[in-house]
Amino acid sequence: MSGVPQFTQVLQSQKAAGTLFNTYTTAKSVINATELQTLPANYLTVGSKLVVEVYGAISNVVTAAPTFTFQLMVGSAIAWSSGAITTNATANTLLPFTLKGNLRVDSIGTSTSAKLIGGLNFTCAAMASGSTSIVVPVASPAVGAGFDSTIANIVDLWVGISASNAGNGVQIYDFDISQKSF
Repeated sequence: MSGVPQFTQVLQSQKAAGTLFNTYTTAKSVINATELQTLPANYLTVGSKLVVEVYGAISNVVTAAPTFTFQLMVGSAIAWSSGAITTNATANTLLPFTLKGNLRVDSIGTSTSAKLIGGLNFTCAAMASGSTSIVVPVASPAVGAGFDSTIANIVDLWVGISASNAGNGVQIYDFDISQKSF
């Protein structure tokens, strides 16, 4: 857009490879605790975009073909979810993936008024669809759970796996969130 001031600011960046998490089902943080950043109160504006870039790897066993669900958490709210991404029936060990895209700030405010909407591109050879790249969420786009943008919030990436097994896991090597404002 010509003539409209723009800026991009890195809000969070993981500086070291994370832990390989496996043998769990309930979604949990997969980002190094030392890398988590807090968004200041009233930082987000309607229309600004959060640019999410994740590089990691997943492992899955052949017998269960588990699903992986990625969630961007803002405070305690699931501000965005990929939905369940089904893996193929081939055993994979730390097969690389990327998760990239934009989330637009749809609304701001107190309590559960602030919401994000958007789609990210998930690329990995372990998907059951036979494709190596899909747009997520896997359901119709909708705003995520509301959060309070008038208070400081930690932004985090959580992942849930449908079947607990030592062979089902996720490891994050790089995680960046930037804000693009106009």
